[in-house]
Amino acid sequence: MALTPLNALTVFVTVARRRSFSQAAKELGVSSSAVSQAVRQLEQKLGQALLARTTRSVSVTDAGQRLLDEAAPGLQSALAALEHLAAGDTHEVTGSLNLSVPAFSVPLVVEPVLPRFLAAHPHVRVNVSVQDRFVDIVKEGYDAGVRLTESVQRDMVQVRLTPAFRFLVLGTPAYLERHGTPQHPRDLANHACLGYRAPSTGLPYHWEFEQARKELTVPVKGPLTSDNASLLLNMACEGLGLAYVSELQAAPTLRSGTLRPVLEDWAPLVPGLFLYFPHRARASRPLRAFIELARELLPRR
Repeated sequence: MALTPLNALTVFVTVARRRSFSQAAKELGVSSSAVSQAVRQLEQKLGQALLARTTRSVSVTDAGQRLLDEAAPGLQSALAALEHLAAGDTHEVTGSLNLSVPAFSVPLVVEPVLPRFLAAHPHVRVNVSVQDRFVDIVKEGYDAGVRLTESVQRDMVQVRLTPAFRFLVLGTPAYLERHGTPQHPRDLANHACLGYRAPSTGLPYHWEFEQARKELTVPVKGPLTSDNASLLLNMACEGLGLAYVSELQAAPTLRSGTLRPVLEDWAPLVPGLFLYFPHRARASRPLRAFIELARELLPRR
C-alpha cells in the first residue's frame, strides 16, 4: 500500500469504526500488517497515539476520537464523490452501507427493503448493526441510523420510514378474562406486566401514557423483564402478562386476535421511525439508493 495522507486516514477511520485491525484489513482488501503499518506511520507523523491496542481489543484514544469526529464525515463525502465519478454514466451502485438500527425496527423497515435492495445492487456490501442502546453514528462510523424521531439529534437529515404510530398495552383475551381489564394506568399495579429494561442504562423503563395533553409514567412489575421487545411481545402472546409495544410491531397479533389492546384512550402517539444521517456528510450512492427504495416500498401514511 502506497502510504499517502488520504490512504492513512482511510485506514485509521476503518480500524476505528471496526475496532479491529483484521476486520479493517478485510474491508480494505489489504494485509493486517499493511493496516498496522499505515496507522503506526500516521501516529508517528502526528506525534500522538490514535489507537490503544491490547491483545483482545482496539479502542480510540482522545486524540484519535478528535480526528475521527473531524475527518470521518469529510472522508466519507470525498470517497462517495470518487465512487460517483468512477461509476461514470452507469447506473451500477457500488460500495458499502453501514446502518445502525433498533431491534424492533428490523421487521418493520429493514427486512421489507433489504432483499430488494441487495437484488438490485449486488455490488453493495451492507452491514446492519442491531442494538437498542443510543448510538452516535458519526463517532462509530455508520452511514445512517434508524430511530424514533425524538431520539435523533437536531443536526441530522431525517427521512420518514413509517407513519406515526401508538404504543399499546396488550394482553391475551384469556389473561384479561382471568385478571380483568385495566381501566386506568394506575390499575397496572394489580397486573403482571412484562417490563422492558433499557440496554444503555440497565434501568427498567416506565410505561408512558398520555390523554388530553396529560402525560403519565407508570413503573410496572411482573414475572419477566428483558431488553428485547420481541421476546416480551411473544411472552404476552403466551399469556404471561401485559406487554407495552408499538402497534406496528404488534399488528399481526392484533389482526389475528391473539392479543387485545387495553387503555387505548391513554396510548401515546409517536411521529414514527426515521432514517437519519449527518447534514454535513453527503449521502453515499448506496445510502441514496436505499432511501429511494425504502420510500417506494414502505407505507409512510
